[in-house]
Amino acid sequence: MEVEDGAELCFPQLLNTSCRKPTTSWPETMLIIIVMYFISVFTVTLNLLVIIAVSHFRQLHTPTNILLLSLAVSDFLMGLVVIPGVLGLKTSCWLFGDIACTLCHYTCLIIISSSVGDMVLISVDRYVAICDPLHYTNRITVKSVKFCVCLCWLSAALYCFHFIKDDLTQPGRYNSCHGECVIVINYLSGAIDLFISFIAPITVVIVLYMRVFAVAVSQARAMRSHITAVTLQLSVSQKKKKSELKAARTLGVLVVVFLICYCPYYCVALAGDNLANSFFVFAVECLLYFNSCLNPLIYALCYSWFRKAVKLIVSLQILQPGSCETNIL
Repeated sequence: MEVEDGAELCFPQLLNTSCRKPTTSWPETMLIIIVMYFISVFTVTLNLLVIIAVSHFRQLHTPTNILLLSLAVSDFLMGLVVIPGVLGLKTSCWLFGDIACTLCHYTCLIIISSSVGDMVLISVDRYVAICDPLHYTNRITVKSVKFCVCLCWLSAALYCFHFIKDDLTQPGRYNSCHGECVIVINYLSGAIDLFISFIAPITVVIVLYMRVFAVAVSQARAMRSHITAVTLQLSVSQKKKKSELKAARTLGVLVVVFLICYCPYYCVALAGDNLANSFFVFAVECLLYFNSCLNPLIYALCYSWFRKAVKLIVSLQILQPGSCETNIL
């Protein structure tokens, strides 16, 4: 009997201070492993393709694609670091120590905050491109976008550090036993964070995109009326405008999917312990993680350059000299 009890502990040698292993049923454990493993593998693979494509092909070094690259890096880290950590925590004991526990939570917070920041930057990019196209090339440059992306990640790191600084100085202070990984954010801090890191930026995103689509609809009508009246081929400016409208629609889908996946997570986070250990929480978390896998699929469906880039990457043609100059658009 003592052996059996010891086998149920995370650290059998620590009889009095060890946590007990999770007692989830075998079918539930297998479901968690399969779902999380699937999301992790596909998230890492698909976002790695985006990172390689935008980084390698010089023709893709545009302000909008730099923002997509930043978002892909966030999603890649989500699949590589956060999801495996959460999977280990849900199906077994935490065996990597208190410092690793804090850093895992810190990484997750940074990724979520930077993703929200990327969405705001993408919305600003589309707003200027559609609503003020004459000044777009002067205001939105690759250099300025890179600076904004770096500032976004730095701000996310500094902001999230506020929530875990005490846990870094006192690792595992909320753990009740060895083998546990717990980070506690009080209700007031969580409510303030909900407004600062989600409600306020998402409100900005929605307002900007409402304006973008209002202008986009009027421009599309103007272009159709022009095509009806004049049967000549489209001018260069009209083709460029049509391309910007298509990009706005694609990135609009990206924003909508982001909202669908992230809103339930923040609602559950605000609810706190009221929904602890429920299957609903697991479903909401999976939806959040699945968003990182969905973004590259949206690119594949909407961007021909991404599909072409994937073919060149998978066939290893990018290893050929001068492949970075390939006409990918």
